[in-house]
Amino acid sequence: MPFIETADGTNLFYNDWGQGRAVVLIHGWPLNADMWEYQSTFLAGHGHRVITYDRRGFGRSGQPWTGYDYDTLASDLNTVLETLRVQDAVVVGFSMGGGELARYLTRYDRSRVGRAVLVSSVTPYLLKTPDHRDGVDPAVFEQMLAGLHADRPHFLAHFGKSFFGAGLLNLSVTTEIQQWALGMALQGSLRATLECARSFSQTDFRADMASFTMPTLVIHGDADQTVPIDVSAKATVAMVPHAELREYAGAPHAVFFVEKNRLNQDLLNFAR
Repeated sequence: MPFIETADGTNLFYNDWGQGRAVVLIHGWPLNADMWEYQSTFLAGHGHRVITYDRRGFGRSGQPWTGYDYDTLASDLNTVLETLRVQDAVVVGFSMGGGELARYLTRYDRSRVGRAVLVSSVTPYLLKTPDHRDGVDPAVFEQMLAGLHADRPHFLAHFGKSFFGAGLLNLSVTTEIQQWALGMALQGSLRATLECARSFSQTDFRADMASFTMPTLVIHGDADQTVPIDVSAKATVAMVPHAELREYAGAPHAVFFVEKNRLNQDLLNFAR
């Protein structure tokens, strides 16, 4: 399997498929690069070089004790782009992956990113604080951490239902798809799962949003119960006025599966 070594010696698993303009897909919590299989196959089959990688602590990558803060995660992304000699790429960050992209653009060479896409992203800031009254109550994240500590498989299985919007009104999300996602989630270490949950819930990206100077597409489901659209996508386009917002009506967090055909076409059109 192919690996890239980061600055602190952590090995990151990656896939590099196809030829053409590069599209880099950054996965969300608590999954790994395989969550992008429908997008990777589609885009590589339509004339693009598609790069995906497992975040440290997840999937087939190394599981260090430290490095789950966004400065380190952005450094990991930079190492991937530098090692694979990526230039003028379309970089797509899903959920917590949007934070990696935002922090990368602030700290590293923006010329490597020709276009940016935020899908169901946690940017610009999730947490409710005295200067951010519209955020999510900290108790929500404390309950997440408690659930992970108590019984991680049970918590993640329950979390997956709202993640996919599964239920009596959405029978398109099969039990097998939920099991597939749970399998990915359980490949991650408990340490990485906990620390990344702290990072995406507590990190303030508002200062990073000014770094989105390139064409930017924001995609979000208006029924997202994991990352509410008002505090994320709508707040992002208010801070990045040139960004284009595409709301997927009735869509949950996991648009990479539930809205895969629409997302694939939107990514392809934007990449072109």
